[in-house]
Amino acid sequence: MSNKGVKVVATNKKAFHDYFIEETHEAGIVLTGTEIKSLRLGRANLKDSFARISGGEVFLHNMHISPFDQGNRFNHEPTRARKLLLHREEISKLIGLTKERGYALVPLKIYLKGGFAKVELALAKGKKSYDKRETIARRDADREIARALREKQKQ
Repeated sequence: MSNKGVKVVATNKKAFHDYFIEETHEAGIVLTGTEIKSLRLGRANLKDSFARISGGEVFLHNMHISPFDQGNRFNHEPTRARKLLLHREEISKLIGLTKERGYALVPLKIYLKGGFAKVELALAKGKKSYDKRETIARRDADREIARALREKQKQ
């Protein structure tokens, strides 16, 4: 994906810590007028959000979009379920994978692309606590190696 014309609004850093990311899909979101205005101001949070398939459609739950300041009575509910727009083939593939193999649908980031709001949706498998510790240890080791290399280059 090229970064031209793409503005990342929010990322879900916790998803990379809690899940093994298998594959990603780009999905559009059905939003109201005040929601897109809040997104353009960067007021979104994906921290505890997840996607669920019901009735052959995909919905994003617990994504928090702050109410728009000038939104009077037409303002939106901050954590309402929002419909995601995917192709029928993608939805049926996701239904099969989430039912059979125990995958979860986790949003990784929300961004604006060509004037439209998009979500990067990941097919993810949950990590156990020892996997999380292993990931943290590997990240710390990589950080130490990078630090040692920088020190070596300074000399």
